[in-house]
Order: sequence, then C-alpha cells, then structure tokens
Amino acid sequence: MSVEQPLWRALTGYRVITLAYALSLYGYAFHEYAHPLGAGAYLAVLTVWTLATVRRPTSAQRCTLGFLIADLTIAVAGILLTPVVDTAERIAAGGPTLPSIWTAGAVLGFAIKGGWRWAAWTSSIVAVANVIEAGGFVQDTVHNVLLVWVASVAIGYVVEVARASERTLARALQIEAATRERERLARDIHDSVLQVLAMVQRRGTALGGEAAELGRMAGEQEIALRTLVSSGLVPTAAPGAPVGAVAGAASDNGVPAAHDMSADGRTGVGDRTGAGGRTGAGGRAAAGGSRPAGPGEGPDAGPRDLRALLAPYAGPRVTFSEPGAPVPLPAGAAAELAAAVGAALDNVRRHAGPEARAWILVEDEPGEVIVTVRDDGPGIPEGRLAAAEREGRLGVALSIRGRLRDLGGTADLISVPGQGTEVELRVPRRSGAAG
Repeated sequence: MSVEQPLWRALTGYRVITLAYALSLYGYAFHEYAHPLGAGAYLAVLTVWTLATVRRPTSAQRCTLGFLIADLTIAVAGILLTPVVDTAERIAAGGPTLPSIWTAGAVLGFAIKGGWRWAAWTSSIVAVANVIEAGGFVQDTVHNVLLVWVASVAIGYVVEVARASERTLARALQIEAATRERERLARDIHDSVLQVLAMVQRRGTALGGEAAELGRMAGEQEIALRTLVSSGLVPTAAPGAPVGAVAGAASDNGVPAAHDMSADGRTGVGDRTGAGGRTGAGGRAAAGGSRPAGPGEGPDAGPRDLRALLAPYAGPRVTFSEPGAPVPLPAGAAAELAAAVGAALDNVRRHAGPEARAWILVEDEPGEVIVTVRDDGPGIPEGRLAAAEREGRLGVALSIRGRLRDLGGTADLISVPGQGTEVELRVPRRSGAAG
C-alpha cells in the first residue's frame, strides 16, 4: 500500500467533519446573517457536493485534477459570496467565511495530488479570495491564510519525499531480485557447465591429438564464461589474434588456462562424484551441480530428512556423523543445503588431494540446523578466496555462501594453512527461502 494512502483517507474524513463544522456555525449565527437564506442555499450546495463526492478523494486515481478544480472553485465561490450574504460588522470582526475551514480540504487535495508546488499555487488563490472577502489585509485573515499556506506546502513536500522514497525502494527491490537471480544462475553455471568444461580441457590435454584441440577450445570457453559470470564482461581477442588469445590473456593475468580452480584457489579438476567416489544427495552430483527438482523436491513438497540426503556422501575417507532422530527441513532447503555440502566436499577432493580425509557433522538445534564439513588438507592461503572471486572462481562465493544466503542462513569458512579447512553451514528452521 502506498504511503500516501492514509493521507487520502484523512482528507476524506476532513471534508465531512469540516462540512459539519460549517453547518454548525451557520446554524449558530443564522439570525446574524444579512441574507440567511442565501447563505443557507450555498451551504446546501456545499453539503450535496461533499456527500456526492465523498469517495472521490479516497485515492489518487479517483481524485482527478478536474475534481480538485471543481472543489477549489466551490470553496473560492463560498469565500467571495460571504460579503454578499453576511454583514460588514461580522466580517470586520473576523467572522468565518461560508465554507469556513472546509476550504483547506480543497487545498490539501492539491497538495497530496501534486506536491508542494500545487499546494503553493492553490493556497495563493485562496489567500487572494480571503483578502478580497475581508476588504484588505486583516490580521486574522493573514494569520489563517499563512497557516493554510504553510500546512499545505509542508504536506505537499512530505508527499513528494514519500513518493521518491517509494520509487527508490521499488528500484532497490528490483535490483536485489535481479542480483539474486543472476547469482543463482551463476551458481548453477559454476556447479555444472564450468566444471564440465574444465574436465574436458584436462582430459583432452592428457589424451592429445584431436582431443587436445577440443580440450583447448573447452578451456577458452571456460575462461570466457567465468569472466562473464564474475563481471558480465567477456574478453575478446584483438582482430587477427590467434584462436587461443583469450585463454592466453587469462593466463597472463594470473588465471591458469590449463587447470580448473575453485574459489579456494587450489588447482585441479575431477569427475562429478563425491569425496567417497559416489554420487550423493539424492542423485545430485557431489559438486553441487544443478538439476531439475525431482519428486518430493518441488517448492510445495513436504519436509525431507537431511540425513538421507547427506548419507550418500559418506565413504572410505568421509566420516558422516548424524543425530539419532530425523532432521526435517523443507524439501528445497534440504536439497540446497545438501548441494552446499557437496560443493564443500568437492573442494576437499579436488584441492586437498585424494588422500585427504573429511568429516561431516550434523547438529539439530531447536532454531536451526548446523552442518560442519572439516578436512585435514593443507588449508587455504590468506587472501586467496577474495582473489579467486575476483578472477571468477566462485565455488565458495556462490555454490556455498550463495546457497546459504538464499536460505536465510550463513556459511562460515575457517582455514589455517597446514591445519585444514572447516566450513560451518547454518540454516534457520523457518527460512523464507526454504521452499
């Protein structure tokens, strides 16, 4: 709902209440008017107009410019008609005009509809009408005119600021949604296409011959796609440059063109199986690869036992420790958390070496589920994660941290060179993105 909607509702109530006030003033001073029937005729028109249009100022769509002009015209006509039906003594003594404070409603309508500039113009029109009615600059008249002018301009300015804030917020939400979708696509690309290209490049180089040429081309496409994922810009070779210019340029900038590297900065490419040599997480590759949701994994699916998704990761060198009771999570959250664990294990297998050991620990807390993945590898050099992310190596940034962020959780990575790496994944029980 728009922030200005309450102002429209307030204006609707203001017009009705001030109409009742104007009628009360007329009834109280009925015998003091020079022409009470003429004043009564105007107030009858004002009453019919207010009640007939009571729904018009309830929203910006209904409160059109034509209606506002008609409203202001009736208010100004009432002010100018006052000297005709009232006595000069009452006017000189500061008696109210026929519409009284109902007039401010017409001005406030312009303020809410068009902002402070419209409010300033309409307030000035009402001010001129009041000066003509009073026959000059009377103190009470000037006081009332300035009060209406300042109030309407202030409300108009507040409305303009509120509208600008709404536009800024809407734009920020659009950018956030687009960024999250871009990160999701980049994560899926990293977990599937990039690793396949890296594997083709490595295997092609090892086989030689025509396969080496195929591997070289796959390496070039991997570099270009990584650059696109990380920055949206794909390096292009200069006119007349050889086919391998892109890959060569990437190598010159410190990005190895002949090896895959995850976000932790350690080189190597392996197949798509888990650390124990098996495909885990209910058919999802241990590297966290993207695949269509299977049965029971859609956004409307019921809860899944996280233990069943993580158990296939266990192997000769992967120890899996789980609670004795089921660990239920929404199907989408469970699948994404399992994929993040798979990405962490894939980093262990590819970068800590085939002899490295890993441990998976699942903790079922009342408000959250905690999964810890620890290895006894060489650890990650300080600053390597940030450098790898700048180079487009987004394994940790997207496959692990990105997934947990989308689930409303966190992913903390602790690594000491020579003492292994520990990844702690936390997912709240009631995740807004769990499905």
